[in-house]
Amino acid sequence: MKSCDLPYTSLFILLLLLTTQANYVLAQDDATSDKDACAASVIGEYNMGLRVGSLFIILGTTSLGTYTPILLHRISPYDRGGIRDWILTIGKFFGTGVILATAFVHMLPNAFRNFSNRCLTGGWLSYGSFAGVFCMISSFALQLLEVASVSQFTKYHQRQLRKQERDAEMALPSVIEETTFSEKMSTADTVQAAATTTHCHEHHVGDGHDHAHGALLNGDDAYKHIGTYILELGIVMHSVLIGITLATVGDGEFITLIIALVFHQFFEGIALGTRLNEMPYKKWYTPVLLASVYIMMTPLGIAIGIGIHSSFNENALKTILSSAILNSLSAGILLYNAYVSLMSLEVSHNASFHQSSNMRKICCFSSMYVGAGLMSLIGKWA
Repeated sequence: MKSCDLPYTSLFILLLLLTTQANYVLAQDDATSDKDACAASVIGEYNMGLRVGSLFIILGTTSLGTYTPILLHRISPYDRGGIRDWILTIGKFFGTGVILATAFVHMLPNAFRNFSNRCLTGGWLSYGSFAGVFCMISSFALQLLEVASVSQFTKYHQRQLRKQERDAEMALPSVIEETTFSEKMSTADTVQAAATTTHCHEHHVGDGHDHAHGALLNGDDAYKHIGTYILELGIVMHSVLIGITLATVGDGEFITLIIALVFHQFFEGIALGTRLNEMPYKKWYTPVLLASVYIMMTPLGIAIGIGIHSSFNENALKTILSSAILNSLSAGILLYNAYVSLMSLEVSHNASFHQSSNMRKICCFSSMYVGAGLMSLIGKWA
């Protein structure tokens, strides 16, 4: 090597060392920044009285939204086309829009944000569509659950009918060979009466309204029952999460969030209450108990949040991951239920809806769009 090349070589080596050192320092700064971002955040001012008060505020507004359609439906009989029928129909379709917007605007975006949080480990960050995957998995699981449940209901129903037919045959008087023609005719009448009785019994079993075997479900009734239970499951999971969130934010965000959640829970209550009205429960307290489960979930989440607020770290890996997975699963539950159980059975494949007047159809669709729009607007704050 020539002596004149030595300065250039030394300069190149010096630049290489400086670049390596700079990259190392930047990497250390990034690691420190990530570590700081994932550390427990300080809540700041925390007004305990407001948090406890919010528990009762949410409890009251949720109860109002959920119980109002149930009371309107059960307080006394009403005719199709009457004022109460119109109110409940509009509320039902309004609730369908609320459910769709809750899944699309509130749950799925939160799930995608959480799955892209840099506080997660590399494996979770290596794939950007985990929220969609979990949402899809819950939809597939619900379909299998519905098919299996309806199949079991149908088999049980058929076994009960066969048992009733055997009991009816054993109850018939034995026919003696020497009976006269008139006696044979009388026996034939008895057989026909027994068959008629069996047929009527079958009708009541399928209806599930006024018979002791009202738990037996058939066809669309089975899908409605299962769909309503699944809908409540998805709403309940989401309600606990938002209750914990409300109780663990600082006072600066609290007022805005509670105002948004008051309307959020009220609208979801209308959605659930109108769906519970579709169930032919014999006992009045059954839908009330099912509604109470939903009503208690957000206050329960608030109570949990109050209890853990001093040690709660919203940036912890377990917190972010559990929230992301639960929001994804809940979104899948609500989307499947809204499109299959609500929109498909109530609109697309409902002969009664197709025979309705154009004014009724316009009101139904308009209320659904208004519900979706209002719930989407609330998504700006909650």
